[in-house]
Amino acid sequence: MENVLRSTRVTLEMIKWEHSIFALPFALTGAVLAADGWPSVRVLCWIVVCMVGARSAAMAFNRLADSELDAANPRTATRALPKGDLSKSFVLCFTILASGVFFLGAAMLNRLTLELAPVALAVVLAYSYMKRITRWSHLVLGLALGIAPSAAWIAVRGTLSPRVLLLTGIVILWVGGFDVLYACQDFDHDRKVGLNSVPQAFGLEGAFWIARLMHLSMVALLFVLLHAFGLGMIALAGIILVIVLLAYEHVIISPHDLRRMNAAFFTLNGVISVVFFAFVAADVLHRR
Repeated sequence: MENVLRSTRVTLEMIKWEHSIFALPFALTGAVLAADGWPSVRVLCWIVVCMVGARSAAMAFNRLADSELDAANPRTATRALPKGDLSKSFVLCFTILASGVFFLGAAMLNRLTLELAPVALAVVLAYSYMKRITRWSHLVLGLALGIAPSAAWIAVRGTLSPRVLLLTGIVILWVGGFDVLYACQDFDHDRKVGLNSVPQAFGLEGAFWIARLMHLSMVALLFVLLHAFGLGMIALAGIILVIVLLAYEHVIISPHDLRRMNAAFFTLNGVISVVFFAFVAADVLHRR
């Protein structure tokens, strides 16, 4: 029993389950916008199952694909696979199990969600190899999280609307921007081993400017989203708060001082996603 509990704890640490807060609020935002209010409890529960399954599979697969790279990087050498706390066969089995949970959730929603489930899973798994291919892997990570609100829309309506793709674009730029900043920590290592990233290609100063541009573009799309869905003052207040939080994120770190990266990356981004969902949902419910 002790070994089971230990393996469970290590597995949850490996997939960083607490970071589901990044994508889940945006998925719920897509669901609320699609339903023009709260979807049924059944649909909401299966959306959460899909999110947990897909994200768990993606994180476990990423750790599996990057195990040798992680072992060579001082920042990641203490992760479960490099340390030997979990075996590759265990992580592979966990990835397959989590993928099965995702497909089950998709099947319980509607036909289109099930038909598109392999595409969605391919996107979230493919990210693991993007750093070997392109410096713009950060945007692929953004896409992996950004499909969540569009998928939630499909889960509620059984169709896809161009309007919700605005929300996907917002998440792509938001995640891409903060992942560029996070990758600055591995600047020296990535250059040494030949991995692609925006910081590796453009340097730390250039990476910060690219991240700022991504987040400014995200802000512009937020106002387009506001108009596209006819959202009101409550949602506008939430967008303003998101802008303030994003600005603060860029203030507390710089190319010359990355010490507060975890606060910017984990804490502030988690708050941003929850704030955005809360204010948009409140606006939609207020109109009913």
